[in-house]
Amino acid sequence: MRATGLAKAAFENISDDAAFLGVRASARGLVWRERLPAELKPIATAISQRHGLPELMGRILAARGIGLDAVEGFLDPTLKSLMPDPSTLRDMDKAASRLADAIIAKQPVAIFGDYDVDGACSSALLSRFLTHHDVPSRIYIPDRIFEGYGPNVAAIESLVKEGARLIVTVDCGTTSFEPLEAARKLNVDVVVLDHHQADERLPDVHALVNPNRQDDISGQGMLCAAGVVFLMLVATTRELRRRGFYNASREPDLLALLDLVALATVADVVPLVGLNRAYVKKGLTVMRARENVGLTALVDAAGLTAPPTPYHLGFILGPRINAGGRIGNAALGATLLSTTDAVEAQKIAELLNRLNKERKDIETLMLEEALAIADRQIADDPSRAIIVVASETWHKGIVGLVASRLVERFRRPACVIAWETETSLPGHGTGSLRSIPGVDLGSAVRAAVAAGLLVKGGGHAMAAGLTVTREGLAALDQHFATHLGAATATASQSAGLDIDAALVASGATTELMDLIERVSPFGQGNAEARFVLPAHRVKFAKLVGETHVRALLEGGDGARLDAIAFRAAGQPLGDLLMSSGGMPLHVAGHLRRDTWGGRDRVELQIEDAADPRRQS
Repeated sequence: MRATGLAKAAFENISDDAAFLGVRASARGLVWRERLPAELKPIATAISQRHGLPELMGRILAARGIGLDAVEGFLDPTLKSLMPDPSTLRDMDKAASRLADAIIAKQPVAIFGDYDVDGACSSALLSRFLTHHDVPSRIYIPDRIFEGYGPNVAAIESLVKEGARLIVTVDCGTTSFEPLEAARKLNVDVVVLDHHQADERLPDVHALVNPNRQDDISGQGMLCAAGVVFLMLVATTRELRRRGFYNASREPDLLALLDLVALATVADVVPLVGLNRAYVKKGLTVMRARENVGLTALVDAAGLTAPPTPYHLGFILGPRINAGGRIGNAALGATLLSTTDAVEAQKIAELLNRLNKERKDIETLMLEEALAIADRQIADDPSRAIIVVASETWHKGIVGLVASRLVERFRRPACVIAWETETSLPGHGTGSLRSIPGVDLGSAVRAAVAAGLLVKGGGHAMAAGLTVTREGLAALDQHFATHLGAATATASQSAGLDIDAALVASGATTELMDLIERVSPFGQGNAEARFVLPAHRVKFAKLVGETHVRALLEGGDGARLDAIAFRAAGQPLGDLLMSSGGMPLHVAGHLRRDTWGGRDRVELQIEDAADPRRQS
């Protein structure tokens, strides 16, 4: 079936050349490539024909590895079909049984969470579950600046002194040997619910549920911590039902908690495949009902009027929750998401909104300094495997954001370190690392810990954290160069921009958006559809604020499309848009709905552009 209803959007044939539209040197220095490999084009056609879908949909699905028989399940993911038996996760039955014991005995439970969105959502999930069962609980989120990531001995001892008989760590705990040993010596059980990469050796706790522990064969390693916690709540409810607990009490509505799972799944940038797709798709439906007063207050404080989408979760709500942990009270996010008090929720949401604005100002200053250092490093060694920058004046709650910006700019891994100046650990630095596809930072950091180059460290392939001494920085830099050099070189050589199809401005319709959104949620593991508008003129371009460029694109038939390039001002992309002088450009990006003021129209979020005259 061809996209006859989208005739104006008829995507043009992609050249047989290796470069899409012949673009080998875009404004960002990238080669443009067709996302759909030649060998999958017959599959794309078969998908369209068997499922009665437009040709464009067949291309998008086939390019993402969706097989002919998996289309229906992918477009309509359901928990029923994708939810595994929680018992397939190692230690899940032990964990569920212990939590059920605590619920029946009304034992006080301490929830020890991380200070990011996943940690806040995971903590709120468990807190709401325990509140439903009238079990006393308390959430403890460590201060990012003074305590750092994960459990610490002092905090564990404090929670036990307060009366906790069970401690559940969420989004942390897999590598917390000493603190969790302290709990064991105090005769308090610990259940770890985590998803971070793990070595073979694990802490001695009552149960450690982590689909990424080396002896777990559940196949659920793509879950964030909140996804693991949700499975734990399913398992615990099942255990309580088996014991007859609900004969005299009401079962919890677990599906009503999926808004928190969806938020964490998107914000933690885990692959949006399998169960995670169902979590996000169903969670967005729950969120639109506005039942969680904390989330509702945050949505309102952020000024969102349209139904929430994955974009809103990742770029609007997530950063505001993170702002508390970065430069304010680390527990604000978890408190907001677990409260049932609308007045308290409004106060916290407004505070987080203000903190997020402060965070942006701090980030701007730090990024300017970091870019200057990074520019010098690249000038000295253009083949450098990783950018490593450090300063005494930087806020360690912002280092991860700056690392992400450096990766965007230089297309290689980055490590940003804030040196301690006023804590009990002078001479130590807290670092955050971000990577590019094909370069595994997590393994490099774990190897550095094993080699004695770090005080502590851990993380994923794409993101990691560490603590290092000043004296050890040079050796760490050399370690990264050795460990990541080949992978970074390979990844850099293959850097390109994958294109799904070419499109004319008149084809960027709400009808097309309806089709594209069927493939959502987009994110890690399910790339958002990317289009090129070939040979479109920039009718005008202007700066928006200090960093963005807004433009109006015009096709050969006179049809126009609004567009915006974020953080492009002063960069090659922004310069090309601002100085095109009306000459035709190839412009690549994602389509977005603009529902401001009740309207429903489409605009292009520009990712890259190329001057056809400059392509060899």
